[in-house]
This record gives sequence, C-alpha cells and structure tokens, in this order.
Amino acid sequence: MIKNIIFDLGGVIMTIDQNEALRRFKELGVADIESRLDPYTQTGIFGDVEKGKITAEEFRVSLSRIVGRTLSFDECKYGWLGYRKEVPQRNLDVLKRLRGNGYRLILLSNTNPFMMSWALTKDFDGGNGSLEDYFDALYLSFRLGVMKPNLRFFQTVTDNEHIQPEESLFVDDGPRNVEAARRLGFNTMCPVNGEDWTEKLMEMLSK
Repeated sequence: MIKNIIFDLGGVIMTIDQNEALRRFKELGVADIESRLDPYTQTGIFGDVEKGKITAEEFRVSLSRIVGRTLSFDECKYGWLGYRKEVPQRNLDVLKRLRGNGYRLILLSNTNPFMMSWALTKDFDGGNGSLEDYFDALYLSFRLGVMKPNLRFFQTVTDNEHIQPEESLFVDDGPRNVEAARRLGFNTMCPVNGEDWTEKLMEMLSK
C-alpha cells in the first residue's frame, strides 16, 4: 500500500524549458552554455552550486569571470529561471488532493539557491503559496550536498522520514533517477516533461 509519494520538481511539478535556459545564459554571455547545462544533471560550476559545493555568491563570481563582466544575483537567477516554463494548476490541485487523502508528500530535487529564491516564495503558484505549502518535506540537493541519481540521496530521505521504499511512490522525469529508486525498492513512475501525469498517478494509487 502506498503511503508516501516522492516528487521531482523540474519536469514533473514544474514544466521545464531547457532551450529557454540555454538562451538566457547565452544572453548573459556564456557562449558555451550547451556544454555546461543538462536537462537532468549539471556539470562544472552549474553542478557545483546544485551539489552545494559552492554558494550562490561563489557561483555568481565564477560565472562573472566566465562572461568577463560582473553579474548580479538577479541576473544569475534570470538565467536559471529560464528552466521554469509553467507550474500547471492541475499539478497543484492533485497535490492538494493527495495530501487531503492522507498521503505524505515529499519533494526530492536537484536544484540550487537561485531556483529556490523563486520557488520558496508565494510567486511559486502565482501569489497564494510557496513550494513548501504543497509538501510535507523538501529535500534539496544543494542543501544536502548530493544529487540524484546518487543512492545516498534516496537513503537520506528514507532514513529521515522513517519510510519504507515499498510503501512509497517516486515520480521523476529522469530515467536514471527512476532506475536508481527502483533498485532500492521504490514504486516508480517516469512521466515525460510537460505530460499530464495526474490521472495516471491517481489510477496507480487506486489499484
């Protein structure tokens, strides 16, 4: 019986736009951005800030060196928020419904301080609630110092939440992340970025 549902943010709760993120960072002056950004896992300073190896300020300084001019926090945020295409209302509605039905909802995200400077405010859903208002617990890569698909990320969740994988459903658009969770015994679902996964999820829970 499923008691806990663990969601990814980008590509699941939030529809992502990789091309817009690339366009924005290129606009900021990062000519080789295609080699630095990935839809699922970042590399270089982009990966370092999501792993918590460097702070937002250290990222800003490093990116400023790359582009050859001083960038502000807001300019860096502008680049990262290119990933944010939309937060479909249907997704927010089903999160509320699931919590109302007694499921424990947990977010497990590879993310960074720039993205969270938006998501942890009421701008997240257009003025009513932040990401925290929709979940019982948030596990963010830059705070924990580890990224999916590292098994340690999943084990941190199970240990801290005192949950069993077989009683939990993991929903992520990244095939490698889903495979890692499956190896640990989680029930899994792997929607495509932008897909309406809500009905399929409710069907899975009704079985």
